[in-house]
Amino acid sequence: MQKAAFIEKKFIVNFIFVTSLFLMWGLLHSMSDVLNKYFQGVLNVSKSQSGLIQLSVFGAYFIMSIPAGYFLKKFGYKRGVLLGLALFAIGTFLFVPAANAASFSFFRIALFVMGCGMATLETVAHPFAAALGDQRTSDRRINFSQSFNALGATAGPFIASWFLFGGTASNSPDLNVVKYLYVSIGGVIVLLFIAFLFLRIPVLNDPHVAVAEIDPDAVNIDIAPEKKLYQHKHFVWAVAAQFFNVAAQAGTWAFFINYGHEIMGFSNLSAGRYMSFFMAMMMAGRFIGTLLMKFIAPNKLLAFFAMGSILMCIIVAQGFGWSSYIALMMINFFFSIMFPTIFSLGLKNLGSHTQQASSFISMGVVGGAVFPLIMGQVANHDVAKAYYLPIVCYAVIFLFGYKFYKVKH
Repeated sequence: MQKAAFIEKKFIVNFIFVTSLFLMWGLLHSMSDVLNKYFQGVLNVSKSQSGLIQLSVFGAYFIMSIPAGYFLKKFGYKRGVLLGLALFAIGTFLFVPAANAASFSFFRIALFVMGCGMATLETVAHPFAAALGDQRTSDRRINFSQSFNALGATAGPFIASWFLFGGTASNSPDLNVVKYLYVSIGGVIVLLFIAFLFLRIPVLNDPHVAVAEIDPDAVNIDIAPEKKLYQHKHFVWAVAAQFFNVAAQAGTWAFFINYGHEIMGFSNLSAGRYMSFFMAMMMAGRFIGTLLMKFIAPNKLLAFFAMGSILMCIIVAQGFGWSSYIALMMINFFFSIMFPTIFSLGLKNLGSHTQQASSFISMGVVGGAVFPLIMGQVANHDVAKAYYLPIVCYAVIFLFGYKFYKVKH
């Protein structure tokens, strides 16, 4: 049997560009978690109200993912990327009138439009990365790209904290600093848009079909699936697992700075800087996870990391000080491989259903819209105890990785 390459030479340039998209939305996602604490101070909103930031961003996934999937199927990867980048840039530029109006509602509109761009990019980028090679290495390829998503998520809190908490901004009604920050990032996104206009996309075969031709002895191959998409149980479980996965992620990230400030006694600036270390743990987990997948089946690694997250949540909820804070850091290490691995396992052997399935799995990200609101209600009284809630989410992910990932006919 021919050995599957991680990436072929003809796909390298495309893979680099696609991976850059993962980095950009990772950067903006993590910056929105710093906005939670910033708007609590500047716009006088409560913890539960600040959770509406995540509702705006992740709610956009619920609304945009299905249309993005249809757009991708009709117009292809390149135009899908261009649409996502255009919406992404418009969202960042809407921070200008939002800052001028000093309106939390206007900021949420800007974040919603930005979220629509991110939803489109995620819907396109995951199957795009999977299509740039053999299905047998698609798990590793998506995890590798997601490692740079984690790099962006690591840089995001550092950049946002420096801009928002580095001076007197946290005590000032002047929101110009937010405006300048997001307009600068919007300029970078415009440059990416221009670069993609000139990028040549080679003819791509759906790797979820082509693997049968490479390995005739492969099991569970579904070249032309006769079943409807919802009849593929591993896909349905992947949607559910992704919903709870992003729910846990959004809640954990949204109140990280609050935890550092209230439990550890850090200043907002220091807590924001620690969030960069927090994101670096996710980046480390993705690079290590990508390496481990050469030796450990992705579903088994997913189940193991889910159990690790459950244990860490229990420790974090005790509010023990540094031991709990380190456990909070470790949640992000164990979270690292979950999103891309759930995505990849859910797309396995779906043939012509792959692009539609991608949009539904992306829509599962709406879990991040509702969970911070629930955690915020508990965090208003005790931010440490709020970290009991993600345990339910990780239990569902464990079940998916342990049993329900299997492709059945």
